[in-house]
Amino acid sequence: MLWSLVKIVVFVALVAAATLGASYLLDMQGGVRIAMAGIEINLSPIKAVIAVLLLIFAVWLFLKLFGLLIALLRFINGDETALSRYFDRNRERKGYEALSEGMMALASGEGRRAISKASKAEKYLDRPELTTLLTAQAAEMVGDKRKAEEAYKKLLSDDRTRFVGVRGIMKQKLAEGDTTTALALAEKAFAIKPGHEEVQDTLLKLQAQQSDWKGARATLKAKLRHGNLPRDVHRRRDAVLALSEAKGVFQEDATIESREAAIEANKLSPDLIPAAVMAAEGMIKNGNKRHAARVLKKAWEASPHPDLAGAFAEIEPDETPDARLKRFKKLVATTPNHRESRLLMAELNIAAEDFPEARRSLGNLATESPDARVLTIMAAIERGEGSSDAIVKGWLARAVTAPRGPQWTCENCHNIHSQWTPICENCGAFDTLMWKDTPASEVQTRMGTAMLPLIVGQIEDKAADPVEEPPVEDAVVEDPVIEAEEAEILADEVAESRDEDAPEKTKE
Repeated sequence: MLWSLVKIVVFVALVAAATLGASYLLDMQGGVRIAMAGIEINLSPIKAVIAVLLLIFAVWLFLKLFGLLIALLRFINGDETALSRYFDRNRERKGYEALSEGMMALASGEGRRAISKASKAEKYLDRPELTTLLTAQAAEMVGDKRKAEEAYKKLLSDDRTRFVGVRGIMKQKLAEGDTTTALALAEKAFAIKPGHEEVQDTLLKLQAQQSDWKGARATLKAKLRHGNLPRDVHRRRDAVLALSEAKGVFQEDATIESREAAIEANKLSPDLIPAAVMAAEGMIKNGNKRHAARVLKKAWEASPHPDLAGAFAEIEPDETPDARLKRFKKLVATTPNHRESRLLMAELNIAAEDFPEARRSLGNLATESPDARVLTIMAAIERGEGSSDAIVKGWLARAVTAPRGPQWTCENCHNIHSQWTPICENCGAFDTLMWKDTPASEVQTRMGTAMLPLIVGQIEDKAADPVEEPPVEDAVVEDPVIEAEEAEILADEVAESRDEDAPEKTKE
């Protein structure tokens, strides 16, 4: 409304200026004298202004007629579009001006103005692939999804713009959460342009979310073929997809296919821990224990992990602790100083009741990088060596507030998973789970530190404790949370007894 008022004011000002100018010319004395070829013409000031305007109009008309004459001559000489180009030139100029202004408005964030300019350009130009696309993008900017979808559907009718229309509708369906329709549109867009990187990534993500592992592997192969993925990354992700396919086959109770797929995944990426574990489990069920041990040793050499140790233990489930300790020494021989190797040997020595050797295997992990697992192992060692309950509870209380240690963590959203999955359960990213440390939160650490004196009191020395120690064979690592709760109850009872004794002391 304000703009309309401004236009009215400007129009009135122009009319007033023209009227004032005309009255000024009428009041002027003298005029214009034109003498040419014995002819003399005297014009008043107002007539002179009108004559100048008529002269300008005559020149403009002459140029237009001259251009029309040139176009007519070209048409006579065989140029069939000469006349149509002449008459459409002005419309085309206006259309491109409106189109350029619309594109500038779109780049400036003025969605409504861009829609208006696109509509104007559509009247003058016969270029729907440009004007409709501008309308769709401007409608998306202002949040008009219906208008944007209508524009994208118009683009589907032309072979030149079909890909743009399919991609636009696909992105709209993704924003709405309709992954089924988005997957079908992504497949359509991929068929039109198989080398488009964004469509490849979107299709791969949707196929993985829908557990279409075979289709995802085909898409991944297309990314490699078009140069959108390094070869080493392709091998890793292809192994992840093969492993996911093996899990799906395993759930269908087709053990032969699952074993073959797991073995294929392990060959593609030997350092992929879940693939090595699944391949080894398939070999163990097939009775091929030696090959299973070889697969697990190779994966352990690349990246030691507790799941590999668990699968290695399943090779001989009924062996004695001493025999297991001897067999596992061959597994950790290539990485004796790795953190996971030291923790594993400490646990095996605890199972074999060789607590001094367990302490030596653990080394200085309890002081350099303590986490819940390290501190719990230290509590078991102290219990096994006959230390007092206060010392054992002290280690367990520290374990309650210590970091949880390495976990399967998404590198995209940092969400922690209890077990490895090809797709992050939080953000839906593909192949982003890594086995790495997850430190304890600040709130958890402060609360735990404040409760430590209440839970364990003062840690006593083993030699000064006259209480009879439990036998070594009965040493059991108790749950740290249960220990903490028992210690809190005991502390509350002591506090209550002190409150009861306080009045008696006051009377004395």
